[in-house]
Amino acid sequence: MKIENILNEWGIIITIILIAIPVIVASIIVISRANTVVNNYFKKKELEKFNEYIKDLHPEEIQKLEQRKKELEFVLSNNELAGETAPIDTKGLINHVSQVETLRFIEQKKKSQPRPYIEPQLSKLILWYLGCATFWLVLGTTVGEYLGIKFVAPDVDHYSWLSFGRLRPVHTNAVFWGWASLAMMGLAYYVIPRVSNVPIASVKTGYRSLILINASIIIGSICLMAGINNGGGEYREYIWPVMALFGIGIIISLRNFFKTIAKRTSKEIYVSNWYIISAMMFLLVIAFVAYWPGWQRGLGETIVQGYYMHQGVGMWFMLFNLGLMYYFLPQQLNRPIYSYSLGILAFWTQILFYTLIGTHHFIFSAIPWWLQTVAIVGSAGMIIPVVAGTTNFLMTFKGSWNKLSDSYTLPFYLIGIIFYFTGSLQGTAEAFRFTNLVWHFTDFTVAHSHLTMYGIICFMLWGFIYTVVPRLTGNEPPQITVGAHFWLALIGLLFYSFPLMYGATLRGLMWMDGKPFIESVELMAPYWMWRAIGGSLMWLSHILFAYNFYVMVRRKEEIEIPKSPTDILKAKLELDKQTIKN
Repeated sequence: MKIENILNEWGIIITIILIAIPVIVASIIVISRANTVVNNYFKKKELEKFNEYIKDLHPEEIQKLEQRKKELEFVLSNNELAGETAPIDTKGLINHVSQVETLRFIEQKKKSQPRPYIEPQLSKLILWYLGCATFWLVLGTTVGEYLGIKFVAPDVDHYSWLSFGRLRPVHTNAVFWGWASLAMMGLAYYVIPRVSNVPIASVKTGYRSLILINASIIIGSICLMAGINNGGGEYREYIWPVMALFGIGIIISLRNFFKTIAKRTSKEIYVSNWYIISAMMFLLVIAFVAYWPGWQRGLGETIVQGYYMHQGVGMWFMLFNLGLMYYFLPQQLNRPIYSYSLGILAFWTQILFYTLIGTHHFIFSAIPWWLQTVAIVGSAGMIIPVVAGTTNFLMTFKGSWNKLSDSYTLPFYLIGIIFYFTGSLQGTAEAFRFTNLVWHFTDFTVAHSHLTMYGIICFMLWGFIYTVVPRLTGNEPPQITVGAHFWLALIGLLFYSFPLMYGATLRGLMWMDGKPFIESVELMAPYWMWRAIGGSLMWLSHILFAYNFYVMVRRKEEIEIPKSPTDILKAKLELDKQTIKN
């Protein structure tokens, strides 16, 4: 097939634009920093000249400057009218007025409803979820790191249970169901009671769900390495009894959340709960459709695979994380979400369009042409929820951009939002028939999946975890290692994905031109090297994240001296008790 000019294809044009957006933003940041460096250089030169000038100041000039200094420092004593006599204040309207929250002579208004108390048992449950998630992140991506090395050193081992075909699903399922799913569930146990203004219905149910999900991942990973798998498609390699454990864990937590929301003290159900509960419901539907044996043969299985694979990403991970973002972003910026209506628009349009797009992975296949077209239309329709959601988040930032420089959590939020826009719309561009013909079955799909699952889901989850864990434990992570985690993850992701996208485009064009397959393999060798380098940086960032998490949750005894009257009285009471006992 002869290609005249691929730059005339809209899918290619959209992808180039999406790639250019972060590059342009990064260039602006670099230029801004360079401009700052140059300005500082000239200011230093000017300061040197000024220092030389003040060395030779004349005594008269010094006297004038001192006189002017006294004039500028003059202030009133505030006793000009009252004198030195202290006023008598028997009702306490003046004395200690600064220690009272409201003026005493103004009528007290009804106080706003306080935020629910975070029980120690619930805090411990959340930390267990996040701790298990961190473990699976490190373990799962360590397997992924080893797989990346295999691309450049394929003969590194000769054991069947370490073969690429067995380890690759171990990596994907561990990070999907272990890392991301457990992290989301743990954060949901924090968010749902907060926005419902009631305690969680059952902490014990949360532990049961945690045990079931962990058991499914442990058993599933062992089965995969032993060669026991479903084999029916990507991301559903776990056999059905293993996935049933995971599903039961989700069901009991879903029931737990339903009970909590049903007891809410607020009339409206906040948008976060819409997203989170819907994601859990969709996951159960997706898993049932994927594992029910009735249609697991022929083209039916292919269609089901496309549905499962894409709904797992869009209606479980993406929908759930967007719900968490609708809680944490306004809370971190201390301002309401820009538009509740945009959030609901994005919610319903994602449900409408995302559930149609699974078969865009099988363009030019034996699947009916009309079904392929529906998937492409649904992919284009995803522009609506993506633009609505991105606009909502960025407009919430409006007026608070200055907070980015003082926060170690907000950069994770912002990067997740940027990749939500670029990565999602890149998926739309890939669905077009020409771009699908070029890119499908190449490493472009691998790059795209990492831009979305890693760039969106992981960065958002990291931001949320860095936000919530210090509140539960009182321990802040070291900011230097948080910064190193952020930059290693971001730079590693770019090193991983951009070379793969470029090399995969060349590879797809070679296939369309009828070149021998082995030539395309040789072509990819340097791009796979970049993949290994980027993956190594990402893996190192996960080690730093695990260290940061450890610092946040470890118990450390600090000597605190009471300062407030309440604390001082409590301390005296404790000392008096100890004195009586002795």
